[in-house]
Parts: sequence; structure tokens; C-alpha cells
Amino acid sequence: MKMFTIIGKYFVLMGNVFTKPVRPSIFFKRVLDEIEQIGVDSLWIVAIVSIFMGAVLTLQVAINFEAPYIPKYLIGLSARDTMILEFSSTIICLILAGKVGSNIASEIGTMRITEQIDALEIMGVNSAGYLILPKMIAAFLTFPVLNILSIILGIFGGYAVASFTDTVMVYDYLYGLNYAFVPFYVTYSLIKICVFSLIITSVSSFYGYYTYGGALEVGQSSTKAVVYSIILILLFNLILTQLLLT
Repeated sequence: MKMFTIIGKYFVLMGNVFTKPVRPSIFFKRVLDEIEQIGVDSLWIVAIVSIFMGAVLTLQVAINFEAPYIPKYLIGLSARDTMILEFSSTIICLILAGKVGSNIASEIGTMRITEQIDALEIMGVNSAGYLILPKMIAAFLTFPVLNILSIILGIFGGYAVASFTDTVMVYDYLYGLNYAFVPFYVTYSLIKICVFSLIITSVSSFYGYYTYGGALEVGQSSTKAVVYSIILILLFNLILTQLLLT
């Protein structure tokens, strides 16, 4: 019963998010601020993780493809498809759920316990739309950019391994990158990360918005936001894969 209550409160909140927006000039500024906080500030962690994971992935595939009858270009192909299909969408969003999601839940939760949200409501401002919608739009716009960046840097990490080690030849790696490429895989990855961006921002905002108590409850809300965001990302990853790739 508690689960249905939470789901109901979530959809009621989302209904309030998309009603009575603030003035366009204020809303636009809010979106720009959130783009910087959610997207731009996440560039460094996405870049670092993608480069090293692309390099490690290439090394691991090369080690397991040592048999002489396995074409070496499959190393580049495997690295490419793994980055596009899974890592740069799902795994990156699991990381961003921890960074972005916890930050959103903590920010809104702190505003709730310090009665800043109540003050907005007294002034006639739709607090849900003012606080949450700009975050959802910012994530929806910036996460696909992070996705493409992650794919490129992951592939570059694999290229660096091919260039500076004798694990795989550069020619074989590059040939594998171009072999049997399916453009829809990129579309599939972008669709997933757009859905995941809405999950992370909405779920984190929900737990922050309904925080009551003190600093301890803010921490608990932040933890719940990350945990449930990760669970929903994994669930929708399965659903979207079934719908789009089978």
C-alpha cells in the first residue's frame, strides 16, 4: 500500500510540475543555470570515466581474443558497440544518478526543511514547476551531449591503447570501428539516456520535495533518490532494450 501511495504522490507532483510556469524570462534563466550545474559540471567525471573505461575495455577484449582464429578487428568492433549500446548510456547514467541525483535531492530537501519552498508557495509561485521543471529540461538537453562525448572519448581511450601498446594494431582497431556499423545503435543509446535523464531528475526531485525533518532526513532522501533512480534505470534499460532492439 505504501508503494502505491508513493507512486500516486509522484504523479501528482509531476502534474504540478507541468502547470502554471513562472515568467518566461525567469524560467529561461533557471534552465541555463541548471544546464551549467547538471550538464557542464558533469563533463569532467564523464570524460575521465569514459576514457579509462574505453582503454580498459579494449585491453580486456584483446586479452580474451588471443586465439589466432579470432579476427583482431573484432576488438575495435566490440569496444565500439559496448560503448554505444551500454556504457555511454546506462553506466554513465548510473554514475550521474549518484552525482546529479544526490545533489538535486539534497538541494530541494534543504529548501524544504528551511521552509524556502513554503515561502515560494505563499508568494503564489508554483514551487514544483519553478524548482523541478528546469532541472528536467536541463538534463534532457545535456545528457545526450554527454552520451555522445562519452562514446567518442571511450573510443579514443581504446585508440590510445592500440597506439601505445602492442595489444592490437591501430589498423585492426580502426577497421573494427567501421566494420558492420549500425547507425540505429546511436539512436537507441540517445533514446535511453533521454529517458534516464527524466528518471534521475524527477525521482531525485520527488524525494527532495517530500523531505520533512532535519539534516538527517535530507541525507536519507538523497540516499533514497540515488537508490531508486538506479533501480528504475536498470528496469527501463531492460524494457527499452526489449522494445527497441528485439
